[in-house]
Amino acid sequence: MFIQTETTPNPATLKFLPGQTVLEAGTADFPSAEAAVKSPLAARIFAVPGVTGVFFGSDFVTVTKAEDATWDHAKPAILGAIMEHFQSGAPVIEGEAAPSGHADHDGEDGAIVAQIKELLDTRVRPAVAQDGGDITFHGFERGVVYLHMQGACAGCPSSTLTLKMGIENLLRHYIPEVTEVRPVNA
Repeated sequence: MFIQTETTPNPATLKFLPGQTVLEAGTADFPSAEAAVKSPLAARIFAVPGVTGVFFGSDFVTVTKAEDATWDHAKPAILGAIMEHFQSGAPVIEGEAAPSGHADHDGEDGAIVAQIKELLDTRVRPAVAQDGGDITFHGFERGVVYLHMQGACAGCPSSTLTLKMGIENLLRHYIPEVTEVRPVNA
């Protein structure tokens, strides 16, 4: 098994590509070891000293390290954990996967929210997946769109710029009711 690695815009996060499907559908975010109890793969990765976050996409795993950890020490152990997991035949996630994706929205702004989700799914999420992350809809209130950043996007130094200059401008261009975009911690 050959696992490729790629850097991401977030220097604390690396993207690992195992060359096979990680998740059949959606994404899975594990911001802590406690959140990884239903994922044998995430639990193995969290066993590596210095790992602070794990995120799964369709064909990749992104891992975030602590500020005082170095990739020179963590990367070989993470590669070993991913390889051992896929060779073991164990599932990536046990039982029902927690729903990932956009939050539900009930209310009078349903048509606007549907447009927001459509633009996120077609224009934004594929681009941020390339960088090892995901951005999902969290809410819409009085012109403000609230988005949840995951994987490499969470804590990325350029995430504010991405939100304000990229996503906010895109949404405001297509949906005049949108006035601002803000991040949330779900």
